Amino acid sequence: MLKLGLPFWLDGPELTKLKAAAQSWWNKVEVWVNWPLLQMDAETCHLTVLDLLAWQRDIQRFHTEPEKLYRLRVKYAFINAVDAGSTAGMIRIFERLGVGYVEIQERVADLDWDIVLLHLSDAQLSDNPELLRVLMQQYGRTCRRYEFVTITPVSLGMRIADFNDDQQTLIAKLDDSASRLVVINELAIITDPTGSAHGS
Repeated sequence: MLKLGLPFWLDGPELTKLKAAAQSWWNKVEVWVNWPLLQMDAETCHLTVLDLLAWQRDIQRFHTEPEKLYRLRVKYAFINAVDAGSTAGMIRIFERLGVGYVEIQERVADLDWDIVLLHLSDAQLSDNPELLRVLMQQYGRTCRRYEFVTITPVSLGMRIADFNDDQQTLIAKLDDSASRLVVINELAIITDPTGSAHGS
Protein backbone atom coordinates (compact mmCIF):
# COMPACT_ATOMS: atom_id res chain seq x y z
CA MET A 1 0.00 0.00 0.00
CA LEU A 2 1.37 3.41 -1.03
CA LYS A 3 1.98 5.72 1.93
CA LEU A 4 2.31 9.42 1.14
CA GLY A 5 4.37 11.72 3.33
CA LEU A 6 5.05 15.45 3.35
CA PRO A 7 8.28 17.13 4.47
CA PHE A 8 8.07 18.90 7.80
CA TRP A 9 8.11 22.41 6.29
CA LEU A 10 4.87 21.63 4.41
CA ASP A 11 3.07 20.59 7.59
CA GLY A 12 -0.20 22.43 8.08
CA PRO A 13 -3.96 21.83 8.25
CA GLU A 14 -4.73 22.57 4.60
CA LEU A 15 -1.82 20.52 3.23
CA THR A 16 -2.75 17.62 5.56
CA LYS A 17 -6.25 17.61 4.03
CA LEU A 18 -4.70 17.60 0.55
CA LYS A 19 -2.41 14.70 1.52
CA ALA A 20 -5.38 12.70 2.91
CA ALA A 21 -7.34 13.26 -0.32
CA ALA A 22 -4.36 12.17 -2.44
CA GLN A 23 -3.84 9.12 -0.21
CA SER A 24 -7.48 8.12 -0.63
CA TRP A 25 -7.27 8.58 -4.40
CA TRP A 26 -4.13 6.47 -4.81
CA ASN A 27 -5.59 3.73 -2.58
CA LYS A 28 -8.52 3.49 -5.00
CA VAL A 29 -6.15 3.46 -7.98
CA GLU A 30 -4.16 0.63 -6.38
CA VAL A 31 -7.35 -1.41 -5.92
CA TRP A 32 -8.29 -0.80 -9.57
CA VAL A 33 -4.84 -1.84 -10.79
CA ASN A 34 -4.81 -4.99 -8.64
CA TRP A 35 -8.33 -6.05 -9.63
CA PRO A 36 -7.32 -7.90 -12.84
CA LEU A 37 -4.65 -9.81 -10.91
CA LEU A 38 -7.18 -10.84 -8.28
CA GLN A 39 -9.47 -12.19 -11.00
CA MET A 40 -6.99 -14.96 -11.82
CA ASP A 41 -7.77 -16.72 -8.53
CA ALA A 42 -10.75 -19.01 -9.05
CA GLU A 43 -11.72 -18.88 -5.37
CA THR A 44 -12.09 -15.07 -5.19
CA CYS A 45 -12.80 -13.82 -8.72
CA HIS A 46 -16.11 -12.47 -10.01
CA LEU A 47 -18.57 -15.11 -11.19
CA THR A 48 -18.47 -13.86 -14.78
CA VAL A 49 -14.68 -14.12 -14.83
CA LEU A 50 -14.99 -17.56 -13.24
CA ASP A 51 -17.13 -18.69 -16.17
CA LEU A 52 -14.39 -17.54 -18.56
CA LEU A 53 -11.75 -19.42 -16.57
CA ALA A 54 -13.97 -22.50 -16.56
CA TRP A 55 -14.36 -22.32 -20.35
CA GLN A 56 -10.59 -21.96 -20.70
CA ARG A 57 -10.01 -25.02 -18.47
CA ASP A 58 -12.75 -27.18 -20.05
CA ILE A 59 -15.06 -27.16 -17.02
CA GLN A 60 -18.83 -26.94 -17.38
CA ARG A 61 -21.03 -26.15 -14.42
CA PHE A 62 -23.77 -28.74 -13.98
CA HIS A 63 -27.34 -27.78 -13.09
CA THR A 64 -27.35 -28.12 -9.30
CA GLU A 65 -23.67 -27.43 -8.65
CA PRO A 66 -22.97 -25.10 -5.70
CA GLU A 67 -20.69 -22.13 -6.38
CA LYS A 68 -18.06 -23.32 -3.90
CA LEU A 69 -17.72 -26.69 -5.65
CA TYR A 70 -17.69 -24.97 -9.06
CA ARG A 71 -14.81 -22.76 -7.90
CA LEU A 72 -12.90 -25.81 -6.62
CA ARG A 73 -13.34 -27.65 -9.92
CA VAL A 74 -12.05 -24.63 -11.86
CA LYS A 75 -9.16 -24.09 -9.44
CA TYR A 76 -7.93 -27.71 -9.66
CA ALA A 77 -8.73 -28.27 -13.34
CA PHE A 78 -5.09 -28.51 -14.47
CA ILE A 79 -3.86 -30.79 -11.70
CA ASN A 80 -6.97 -32.97 -12.02
CA ALA A 81 -6.31 -33.36 -15.74
CA VAL A 82 -2.77 -34.52 -14.93
CA ASP A 83 -4.02 -37.01 -12.31
CA ALA A 84 -6.80 -38.38 -14.51
CA GLY A 85 -6.51 -42.00 -15.58
CA SER A 86 -4.39 -43.40 -12.76
CA THR A 87 -5.83 -45.06 -9.68
CA ALA A 88 -3.83 -42.91 -7.23
CA GLY A 89 -4.68 -39.79 -9.25
CA MET A 90 -8.42 -40.51 -9.14
CA ILE A 91 -8.24 -40.92 -5.36
CA ARG A 92 -6.53 -37.50 -5.12
CA ILE A 93 -9.22 -35.93 -7.35
CA PHE A 94 -11.98 -37.20 -5.06
CA GLU A 95 -10.18 -35.82 -2.01
CA ARG A 96 -9.54 -32.41 -3.62
CA LEU A 97 -13.18 -31.93 -4.55
CA GLY A 98 -14.51 -32.88 -1.13
CA VAL A 99 -15.98 -36.30 -1.92
CA GLY A 100 -13.60 -37.94 0.56
CA TYR A 101 -12.10 -41.40 0.88
CA VAL A 102 -12.69 -43.83 -1.99
CA GLU A 103 -11.37 -47.28 -2.83
CA ILE A 104 -10.83 -48.22 -6.48
CA GLN A 105 -10.72 -51.83 -7.62
CA GLU A 106 -9.73 -52.93 -11.13
CA ARG A 107 -9.58 -56.29 -12.91
CA VAL A 108 -11.93 -57.96 -10.45
CA ALA A 109 -12.34 -61.72 -10.75
CA ASP A 110 -15.64 -62.90 -12.32
CA LEU A 111 -16.27 -59.43 -13.84
CA ASP A 112 -15.48 -58.09 -17.29
CA TRP A 113 -11.95 -56.67 -17.55
CA ASP A 114 -13.16 -53.14 -18.30
CA ILE A 115 -15.28 -52.75 -15.14
CA VAL A 116 -13.80 -50.55 -12.40
CA LEU A 117 -15.41 -50.65 -8.97
CA LEU A 118 -15.57 -47.47 -6.89
CA HIS A 119 -16.22 -48.18 -3.21
CA LEU A 120 -17.97 -45.23 -1.53
CA SER A 121 -20.11 -44.76 1.56
CA ASP A 122 -23.88 -44.21 1.42
CA ALA A 123 -23.42 -40.57 2.39
CA GLN A 124 -20.91 -39.94 -0.39
CA LEU A 125 -23.22 -41.46 -2.99
CA SER A 126 -26.31 -39.59 -1.82
CA ASP A 127 -24.56 -36.21 -1.36
CA ASN A 128 -22.69 -36.16 -4.70
CA PRO A 129 -24.62 -38.11 -7.38
CA GLU A 130 -24.22 -35.54 -10.15
CA LEU A 131 -20.61 -34.71 -9.25
CA LEU A 132 -19.62 -38.38 -9.38
CA ARG A 133 -21.19 -38.72 -12.84
CA VAL A 134 -19.36 -35.61 -14.08
CA LEU A 135 -16.02 -36.74 -12.62
CA MET A 136 -16.26 -40.17 -14.23
CA GLN A 137 -17.23 -38.63 -17.56
CA GLN A 138 -14.40 -36.09 -17.53
CA TYR A 139 -11.54 -37.88 -15.75
CA GLY A 140 -12.39 -41.56 -16.10
CA ARG A 141 -10.40 -43.83 -18.38
CA THR A 142 -11.50 -44.37 -21.92
CA CYS A 143 -13.26 -47.71 -22.56
CA ARG A 144 -13.91 -48.33 -18.87
CA ARG A 145 -17.22 -48.89 -17.13
CA TYR A 146 -17.44 -47.53 -13.60
CA GLU A 147 -19.69 -49.11 -11.01
CA PHE A 148 -20.39 -47.69 -7.58
CA VAL A 149 -20.23 -50.07 -4.61
CA THR A 150 -21.38 -49.08 -1.14
CA ILE A 151 -19.02 -49.29 1.82
CA THR A 152 -20.88 -49.84 5.08
CA PRO A 153 -18.72 -49.35 8.18
CA VAL A 154 -19.38 -51.89 10.93
CA SER A 155 -18.09 -51.39 14.46
CA LEU A 156 -16.38 -54.39 16.02
CA GLY A 157 -15.61 -55.02 19.68
CA MET A 158 -12.78 -57.31 20.66
CA ARG A 159 -11.27 -58.35 23.98
CA ILE A 160 -7.54 -58.74 24.23
CA ALA A 161 -5.99 -61.15 26.69
CA ASP A 162 -2.41 -62.19 27.28
CA PHE A 163 -1.62 -65.86 27.47
CA ASN A 164 1.56 -67.92 27.29
CA ASP A 165 1.67 -71.39 25.89
CA ASP A 166 4.34 -73.81 24.83
CA GLN A 167 3.86 -76.44 22.20
CA GLN A 168 6.10 -79.19 20.85
CA THR A 169 5.62 -81.64 18.06
CA LEU A 170 7.86 -84.69 17.98
CA ILE A 171 7.75 -87.13 15.09
CA ALA A 172 9.68 -90.40 15.03
CA LYS A 173 9.76 -93.32 12.66
CA LEU A 174 11.37 -96.65 13.40
CA ASP A 175 12.51 -99.13 10.80
CA ASP A 176 11.99 -102.13 13.05
CA SER A 177 8.30 -102.78 13.76
CA ALA A 178 9.12 -104.58 17.02
CA SER A 179 10.80 -101.50 18.54
CA ARG A 180 8.83 -98.88 20.50
CA LEU A 181 9.39 -95.16 21.08
CA VAL A 182 8.53 -93.63 24.43
CA VAL A 183 8.84 -89.84 24.78
CA ILE A 184 9.12 -88.35 28.27
CA ASN A 185 9.82 -84.58 28.46
CA GLU A 186 12.11 -84.44 25.44
CA LEU A 187 13.89 -87.63 26.54
CA ALA A 188 13.48 -90.41 24.01
CA ILE A 189 14.04 -93.97 25.07
CA ILE A 190 14.11 -96.59 22.33
CA THR A 191 13.69 -100.18 23.43
CA ASP A 192 14.07 -103.28 21.38
CA PRO A 193 12.99 -106.89 22.12
CA THR A 194 16.36 -107.78 23.71
CA GLY A 195 15.63 -105.35 26.57
CA SER A 196 18.53 -102.96 25.96
CA ALA A 197 17.70 -99.22 25.85
CA HIS A 198 19.22 -96.36 23.88
CA GLY A 199 18.69 -92.76 25.03
CA SER A 200 18.82 -89.62 22.97
